Amino acid sequence: MRLTKSGLGLTAVALALVAALLPAAPASAADLASIRAKVTALQQEATAIAENAQQAQVEMNRLKSKLASLAGQTNADQAHLKAVQTTMGAIAREQYMNLGLGAGVQLMFSSDPQLYLNQAGTLDILTKKKASNVRKLTVAKQRLVASSLVVNDKLAQLNAAHKRYVAAQALATKKLAEARSLLSKLTKAEQARLAAEQAAQDNADSSYSKAQIAKLKIGSTRGAAALKFAIKQLGDRYVFGASGLVYWDCSGLTMRAFQQAGVSLPHSAAYQYSYGKFVPRSALKAGDLVFFGRPIDHVGIFLGGNLMIDAPHSGARVRVEPFSNWFGRLRYVGARRI
Repeated sequence: MRLTKSGLGLTAVALALVAALLPAAPASAADLASIRAKVTALQQEATAIAENAQQAQVEMNRLKSKLASLAGQTNADQAHLKAVQTTMGAIAREQYMNLGLGAGVQLMFSSDPQLYLNQAGTLDILTKKKASNVRKLTVAKQRLVASSLVVNDKLAQLNAAHKRYVAAQALATKKLAEARSLLSKLTKAEQARLAAEQAAQDNADSSYSKAQIAKLKIGSTRGAAALKFAIKQLGDRYVFGASGLVYWDCSGLTMRAFQQAGVSLPHSAAYQYSYGKFVPRSALKAGDLVFFGRPIDHVGIFLGGNLMIDAPHSGARVRVEPFSNWFGRLRYVGARRI
């Protein structure tokens, strides 16, 4: 039997409908491993971006504090300017009341020497007062203008930081949505299998972390105190922007850890890199902060023996893991001793 063109079209449509109704072929172990790797990569990307959002958040808070201080300074400058202007008015009135107009000319023709000396002295004092306050007025105006310019500059910086924060948060959320989309395309059985694999990985990480911690000899430095706190958080989940005491992000964990040691750090890996002193890799000690990425997107606490403890990324838990030149795709950039 010969098929017409229209017959071929109908056959293709029918085959497509049948294919759509058939259950999807189960993903192979290799496929699931590939999907899991892609999900992890997206979670790591989202985490690095979210840390950039934390940096913008810290910058915003600092700028707000600076603006509050500047507002106080501007108010003080305005009050000072008003006070100088009031003084200038008082001097003008005093000069007019005491000496009148053309006082200098009148003094030249005065026949009373004592009156001349008294009025000349008064005129000299008022003239000096006026000159002094003219200078103060000029300085006060300049300070007020300078303060206003600084305020406007800081406001512009604050707006820029806020835009960076919003953009980073949106991009991080988008990456996580992509990860969820990949998982949603799997069957329930496949999702359960991946969840079981993740649980097994979490258990393995926990056992490994405890085994490594048991070998440690922790001293009594500030870094050691921070390390002891971080160790107590092993197994806690990573969450964007979290700083305990149940969920953490990388800089939230290090911030709280060093808070226990009496050191106040900002909630940002990039900002934390400016604290303490630089330590070459060959001189690392337990408790030193180790940083990754350019710009800096991750921070952990060095344990010794090529190990560190950190809150790695979305989907993972606080754990002990190998310390090397790389953290995922992020290159090691340096260490700080707080």
